[in-house]
Amino acid sequence: MARLTAGWVGRPGRWRGLLAWLAIAPFALWALLRLVPGDVHFRWVQLVAFTPYVALASVVAPLVALLVRRRAALVAGLAVTATLAACVLPRALSDPFPHDPAAAGVRAAGATGPVLRVLSANLLYGSVPPAALVDLVRRLRPDVLTLQELTPQASAGLRAAGLTTLLPYADDRAQEGSGGSGLFTRFPLRPEDLSAFDGRRQAAGIVEVPGAGPVAVVSVHPCAPRYAFRFRCWSRSLAALPDPGGPVRILSGDFNATLDHARVRRLLDAGYRDAADATGNGLAGTWPYRRSSDFRGLPVPPVTIDHVLVDPRVAVRAFGVHGLPVTDHRAIFAELVLPATGT
Repeated sequence: MARLTAGWVGRPGRWRGLLAWLAIAPFALWALLRLVPGDVHFRWVQLVAFTPYVALASVVAPLVALLVRRRAALVAGLAVTATLAACVLPRALSDPFPHDPAAAGVRAAGATGPVLRVLSANLLYGSVPPAALVDLVRRLRPDVLTLQELTPQASAGLRAAGLTTLLPYADDRAQEGSGGSGLFTRFPLRPEDLSAFDGRRQAAGIVEVPGAGPVAVVSVHPCAPRYAFRFRCWSRSLAALPDPGGPVRILSGDFNATLDHARVRRLLDAGYRDAADATGNGLAGTWPYRRSSDFRGLPVPPVTIDHVLVDPRVAVRAFGVHGLPVTDHRAIFAELVLPATGT
């Protein structure tokens, strides 16, 4: 009888311990996969975009451990939450200059140069009314506009609405479907060719900015990794983006990836900085916007897949998101300070 009683007394303790560790396990696995410097698997590429939401939800794990009074599980849960928070929270903190003194010196020198305003918008198969986009250009006065999903019809409509009066130089690579893009600038532009995957045409060129010299700009738009057969196009397109070096470089557009994706982290490790992250706006969702999007019937919460990545020689002065009708993406806008000629 004593043994039986002891068994019944011990069981609640074992169940509480099991509950605590079961609460921690999925968050611990997520944190581990997030730290892996690779894509891991196609499904993980789809899931990792939601790391900010998982980081917020992970506080449940230490709370459960605290409620069931399991000290080891509490410590583990706090460690997992802290790891996920370290991946996500810096994006909500303004940090316009790097901590490295040498890099800060370069950036401080760049802060004396001209301001370059960059606007980017995904047109959703060219569906955005041309007048709405041109009105936004008039209001924000960008020097550089990068467009994704630019179709021939949308290109013609934008020209008719007066876009090329405001931004007369262009690398227009419009095409039917989602693979077209465009680069429109206020300053002289020399188009460049990038490796094309799955027939996608990412506009790119060297912009001659007065007082700063040549600035290389890419309108970024890899395939969306919605299906497994597009994963190769997505990964190869991001891998083909140029590293910083030579002329000042700016990568602007719909990356179909967040700062939690290993492919984007590789670009950051190479020296680029995300303009939204630098100004504390790195958690501003850019997609989906104004349209219902779902994955296997489940609604998709907003994630940040549109970016302006800047060369380490460039300072970020401001960043914002702007709504456009019809499209499921928010337009993004950044004010950058370029290094002056000779610095």
